[in-house]
This record gives sequence, structure tokens and C-alpha cells, in this order.
Amino acid sequence: MPYISTVNNIMSDVFKPAWWLPTSHLQTVWPTLSNRKILLTTKRERFELPDGDFVDLDWCGSSDGPLIFILHGLGGSANSPYAKGIMKACSERGWRVVLMHFRGCSGHINRLPRTYHSGETEDFDTVLKAIVKREQPSKVAAIGYSLGGNVLLKWLGENHSDNPLTAAVAVSVPMDLPKAADRMQQGFSKIYQWYLIRGLRQNIQKKFSLIDSPISLDNITHWRNFWEFDDKVTAPLHGFNGVYDYYHQASSRRYIKNIKTPTLIIHAKDDPFMTQDVIPKADELSDYTQLLVSEKGGHVGFISGHTPGRAEYWLEQRIPNYLAEALE
Repeated sequence: MPYISTVNNIMSDVFKPAWWLPTSHLQTVWPTLSNRKILLTTKRERFELPDGDFVDLDWCGSSDGPLIFILHGLGGSANSPYAKGIMKACSERGWRVVLMHFRGCSGHINRLPRTYHSGETEDFDTVLKAIVKREQPSKVAAIGYSLGGNVLLKWLGENHSDNPLTAAVAVSVPMDLPKAADRMQQGFSKIYQWYLIRGLRQNIQKKFSLIDSPISLDNITHWRNFWEFDDKVTAPLHGFNGVYDYYHQASSRRYIKNIKTPTLIIHAKDDPFMTQDVIPKADELSDYTQLLVSEKGGHVGFISGHTPGRAEYWLEQRIPNYLAEALE
């Protein structure tokens, strides 16, 4: 894929959205509304964590060769269109693929009060290193989307070169959480916020109807934006001193400079989940990171093609192409 320019590890790409999906919102919602059929056979593994909880892993692809580790976004799972699409694309390359569901995201309620959040790297670290030790793959790469991309970038910055990854890709990442939370309260983005917050509230209420809650849920129906939900739920459940402390510690932007694994960050300027000022500047990138910024693409969209019946999912081409250079 040719580039228009490359300046200080910041690239402008030639991605062009489908003419029938010209706006950021259409790019964002099309994968869900299109009801795209992706035939994929997966095998589930329950991974027991050291603290007595668990995460579920969905596997597909070859039994040997490079291993691709995938982290989904907020409220996502192996059934999310972007997850199924990239799992299928990577498995067709002859790679082995595993998607780690964050706690409580696999359709099964996790056992402990804690869940997951944008900066929760402990579970990923534990599972990745255990799987690599057990499976002994030739090479390992990771792909993270949105929240999962934030987790991946933060983990890469924390672990520097002391990790098993050969390469990584992060897509549509809310690298500056306060700015993303503000953006979600503006215009049509309020609809995305409403949908995501509703799902989070339902999951929390369901969980704490089965186990004791360490936090008060009396006013949960009044928590309608990320600032409120993260202050009342995410922060106290995970040991942060309020929402500001959580956002400061969890935002991956402050960790990118320390990354020492070849990493591609893909971002669209028109992403409706965040403003353009979440995009890091050249001096915030490490020598190992490349930031690919397109004018269009929405949030985990990047769909081209001449007609709706022949939509092309650009990420499912661009990401494997990048990883292939490192893995093969």
C-alpha cells in the first residue's frame, strides 16, 4: 500500500472511503448494520487467572506458525464484526489466532467484582506470557482495537523490549481518555455513548445481582456519560482515586514514547469517538512506532468498495500486510 508522505514516523495513507459511506458515522456503523456474514470456526478455552477469576479465549486458524493475539474494544467480543473479520483474514494467511475476551465480555459473568478498563494490562500480560510459554509459537504479534488498542499501547510502553511480541497494531485508540470522554458528549456521538453506557450499566447490575457489590449502585440509572460512570464504577472498582486519576494513569498517550516493539497505530481524523487532538505529535512517538493517519475512516471503520454488495474492509488487508513483513 503506497503512502502519500512519511514525516517523523507519521504517515498519510491513500485510504479512500466508499462513496456510499462518505461520513464518519456511516463508516462507523456500517459493519454492524450491514449484517455481514463471516464464516469462522472457533474453539473456546477458559483461562484461569491467578486471582481466581477467568477470561475466555477464542482460537482459530493454523495449529502452528506465527500467533496473532487480538484485544477487542469496549463492549466487544469475538462476535464483533471487526474481530471476526480480522480473525478470518489472519487465519487465511496461515497464522494461528487467539482473541482474549476481557473479564465479563465472553457472555459469562466473571467471578470477582473487578472487571476491565482502558488501562488494565495485567490480564493481557498474564495470558500472553502463559500462552507463549505453552504454545512456543515461532513469532507473536498483537492487534488491539479502540479500548483494546489502548491496553496494548500502554502495555507495550510499560514492558519496553522485555516482551515476546515481534510486532503490534493498534486501531482507533482513545489515547487521551479525558478528550475522548468529552467528545462522546457532543452531537451524534451521544448516541454511541448512550449505547455503550447502557451496556455497561446492564452488565454491572447483572453481575452484582449475583455477587456482593463493593460500591453503591443506588443512582446507577443517572450515570449517563463516561465521566460519571468511570468516576462511580470504573475508578473505585479498580483502585483509582477518582476518574481523573484513572484517566491520567490509563491513557496510552503517555506510554507511547517508551515502546520498543515495531508498532503501527492507525487512526482516522474524523473518528467520532474522539477529537483530532488525541493524536500524538511526532516527538511523542518512539523510533519503533509508526502513526498512520487518514482523513476519513470513522471509528474502526475504514470501508471502501464500489457498491454495498462489494464492500472492502481495508483494515483486514492493511493490518495483515504490515504484520506479514515482520512475521514472514
